[in-house]
Amino acid sequence: MIGIIGAMEEEVIAIKRCMKINTTKTKAQMEFCLGTFKDKDVVVVRCGIGKVNAAICTQVLIDDFGVNTIINTGVAGGLYPEINIGDVVISSDTVQHDMDTTVFGDKKGFIPRLNKAFFEADERLINIAKTAAEEVIAPYKVYVGRIASGDQFVSSMQVREEIYTTFTAYCAEMEGAAIAHTCYLNELPFVIIRAISDKADHSASMNFEDFTELAARNATKILEKMVEAIRQ
Repeated sequence: MIGIIGAMEEEVIAIKRCMKINTTKTKAQMEFCLGTFKDKDVVVVRCGIGKVNAAICTQVLIDDFGVNTIINTGVAGGLYPEINIGDVVISSDTVQHDMDTTVFGDKKGFIPRLNKAFFEADERLINIAKTAAEEVIAPYKVYVGRIASGDQFVSSMQVREEIYTTFTAYCAEMEGAAIAHTCYLNELPFVIIRAISDKADHSASMNFEDFTELAARNATKILEKMVEAIRQ
């Protein structure tokens, strides 16, 4: 069973339209749609924006629905200087850019107890996602790189530069690292797929509104190819 998570309705509505929904269940005020997508058993859910929502959603998918793979798809703001709106980033790993225990001598993003900052995506899923993306999103580019997450919509050059300089992240969003963290604790393979909807700068709010639909549509095309390639 594949768990597919999006933060906003725009990110999951196209997927729901393409799948056969057999039943829906509500848990933690989230609607989980069970059915088939490209003849694979899937659970599709909108987790809501932010890391807490994303982590709770991921744990419910694992505990209540027994998923063995999690894919998080959606949009993000570009940080890497060469990245453009419409391009896609596949996570090599993730980091929480707003996790800060530097007062104790830790580096930013470091998570005490786990003694790590970066959560690596599954190599096989990365390769499947990259191949799928390269097939369907031309002329846009596909990057494999770090994705930074925080409870903040990045819309200033100063914050954008700080996150990029600190973590060398390709894009910033608000859920992926929490999903990755939860998957790590549960020893479950995951990958995060982000279509770039804005440049995480002063024009981010305007670009986000204009390009979210395009970016989400590209992510859905990738997901279709991915699900076909994943053996349950």
